[in-house]
Amino acid sequence: MAHAINNPAGTASIKSDSVATTRPSYQAYQILRFAFTVAPIVAGLDKFFHLLVNWDQYLPSTVNSLTGGHGHQLMLVVGVIEIVAGLGVAFKPRIFAYIVAIWLVLIIVNLLMIPGYFDVALRDLGLSLGALALGRLSAEYDVS
Repeated sequence: MAHAINNPAGTASIKSDSVATTRPSYQAYQILRFAFTVAPIVAGLDKFFHLLVNWDQYLPSTVNSLTGGHGHQLMLVVGVIEIVAGLGVAFKPRIFAYIVAIWLVLIIVNLLMIPGYFDVALRDLGLSLGALALGRLSAEYDVS
């Protein structure tokens, strides 16, 4: 006679592909992973092209002064970091989701130094919380 499986009735392993893809938490994980892959890459690339916005306006004058007036070059470095962070989320969300969350907190601190951008800082707080949620979900769903 077959032996009982040590699994509560009516539940299945989250790692099971057939069950995992239908779970709302897995779908939320996939949505967040996609968003935190694409958004940093697009924002990072746009630091070079300025198609979405002039990113230099988000650099406080004190930071520009600290770089010797090379704020634009600093924003290009920021763009590269954002591209790497987005690619990191694509391949290692369990690690890079937290890096993106920390990066967004640094952006918030930067924005709080510029009068008139508090609304953008608030938006980035929401994004950082989303990145933290991705990190938590990655603990369960990222098997790489």
